[in-house]
Amino acid sequence: MLDGFDILAMSFAASGVKSSWQLLDSQLGQLFSAGLVGMGVGSLLLGPCADRWGRRNVILFSVALAGAGMLGSAAARGFGDLRALRVVTGLGIGGTIASAAVIVSEYAPDRSRRAALGTFATGYSIGAFLGGSLAAFAIPRYGWRSAFVIGGAMSLLLLPVAWRRLPESLDFLLTRRPRSALARANVLLRAMRQPPVGELPPPAAGDALGLRAQLGILTTPSTLLVWTMYFATMAGFYFIVSWTPHMLKEAGLSATQGLTGGVLLNLGGTIGCAGYAVAAVRADAHRLLLASLIGSALVIYAFSLTMTHLGAALWTALLLGIISNAAMAGLYAVGPPLYPAAVRATGMGWAIGIGRFGAILSPYWSGVLRDQGWQPAALYTLFVAPFLVAALAMLVIGRARPA
Repeated sequence: MLDGFDILAMSFAASGVKSSWQLLDSQLGQLFSAGLVGMGVGSLLLGPCADRWGRRNVILFSVALAGAGMLGSAAARGFGDLRALRVVTGLGIGGTIASAAVIVSEYAPDRSRRAALGTFATGYSIGAFLGGSLAAFAIPRYGWRSAFVIGGAMSLLLLPVAWRRLPESLDFLLTRRPRSALARANVLLRAMRQPPVGELPPPAAGDALGLRAQLGILTTPSTLLVWTMYFATMAGFYFIVSWTPHMLKEAGLSATQGLTGGVLLNLGGTIGCAGYAVAAVRADAHRLLLASLIGSALVIYAFSLTMTHLGAALWTALLLGIISNAAMAGLYAVGPPLYPAAVRATGMGWAIGIGRFGAILSPYWSGVLRDQGWQPAALYTLFVAPFLVAALAMLVIGRARPA
């Protein structure tokens, strides 16, 4: 939810920020990308920290950092300040996402793990929908800074809830065996209504992997394909969520209609993620992801044809939100089970970090292309390509995995 709210806060605040400081579209692209730079770096650096010091500790630190960055963004005095604070916020969000996905994966039953991960991914679109709705209400009344105040306050209010209720990863306790691991494991077992144990089980094969073995796991051809899929999917997805409200306005709709399009995009996201989670109970998660990627390519092209017509644009935005968010849910569903427990947070952190760099490049270069005269419809047509590349990578992964 924190990730979704933050992206929409910047997206919905973009027009107000641009007019307040007389920014170019390329500078807006930098602001969109700054948060994603932070997310990429946070995923790459804090994912390995979670494998070393615990998923829970990294999540609590990261949420506090993201909340502070959002509140700081509300007080930014200029373009440079806001760009730096967007990076800080992104660091916190990037550190949160990989570790949270890993905890969900590790606690979910085998039979419903991918459905649980799809449900987890729904948090993004719920946060985006709620955040977008609140921002659409607050910005016309209180200015663009109000979006960041709301986001920062909501993030910090969740921190004591997470401190109280968020469990440490049981797999982390069994593989890394930090001080008092046995006592902490028994607390978790009692919470799950399981009998306590007198000693920890012997380490499983692969639990104590050395650095070379870890790097070997994380640089296999399958992992490189996963990185390609994450990079391309996030490039297309974050272009959509970052620029759509502003692009609808540039295409001829009013500012309010542009904001409405953004809200519908993320309402569709909630439906898409939830639909993926339900379908993953019965259908193959890899095939669902492949279908979602191909569908995203088709619908984003349809959006490029309809975005100047209010009714068609809004309905297509809703459909685009459904299908592109289903693809994002699929990324989180297929990712964690690919890695052993000892490197799971690192593997997911790296995959998400690589993906975020695709997300960084797409909003920035979209702004550059806009300054060079590209029209909104042409940009949406261009971003058909990343979804097709991701679909090809997913097709190869699906064929290569064991039966």
